[in-house]
Amino acid sequence: MQRLVGLVRRCCEDYNMIAPGDRIGVGVSGGKDSLALLVFLAELRKYNSNPYALEAITIDMGMGMDFGPVEQLCQELNVPYTCIHTEIGPIIFDHRKEKNPCSMCSKMRRGALNQALLDKGFNKLALGHHYDDAVETFVMNLLFEGRIGCFQPVTDLDRTGITQIRPMLYIHEKTVDNFAKRMELPIIENRCPVDKETKREEVKQLVYDLSQTYPNLKDRIFGAMQRYPL
Repeated sequence: MQRLVGLVRRCCEDYNMIAPGDRIGVGVSGGKDSLALLVFLAELRKYNSNPYALEAITIDMGMGMDFGPVEQLCQELNVPYTCIHTEIGPIIFDHRKEKNPCSMCSKMRRGALNQALLDKGFNKLALGHHYDDAVETFVMNLLFEGRIGCFQPVTDLDRTGITQIRPMLYIHEKTVDNFAKRMELPIIENRCPVDKETKREEVKQLVYDLSQTYPNLKDRIFGAMQRYPL
């Protein structure tokens, strides 16, 4: 815990993610990444010189997932929890029958999440993207869009006034997996019909395969993104 919270703290300091008095909402999907981020930020409050408010927010997609265990975890962490119920899942899969649902789903979920933050007066949204997500996003942009780029550690959303932060960028996915298992985090099964069948999953496998031949591949890509910077 101490080592991983230290990495989160260093990432926050390197990119000035947290300022005194910030009201931070953590987007909690019920997956390992967002749950781990919630635990880290709750723990970081004890040591951070910049006091901040923290709340977990879930966008329920309307697909029958039970977020009771997540609410219980939040109670243990002394973090307020809000679950916003929507019909995003049925709209995309049952009514519109989208052939490529991921893009629309992402936009609708992010819109609902940003609106919830605005309603509650929060100014920052913490997302659970980690080291591997950054590398895979870089490769996806190169392969599918023909451009060199990645998401930013800190992103200001001009239309809403909300700032997105990604405090776990220094932590590898495998480390998050191990942490979630050791802490027995209440991971909620994803009921999305296209889970594990996306372009991101294809790229994840591609990066894994290349890393077997070039073990330093991820480190070099991530290092290049920091140096240029992307």
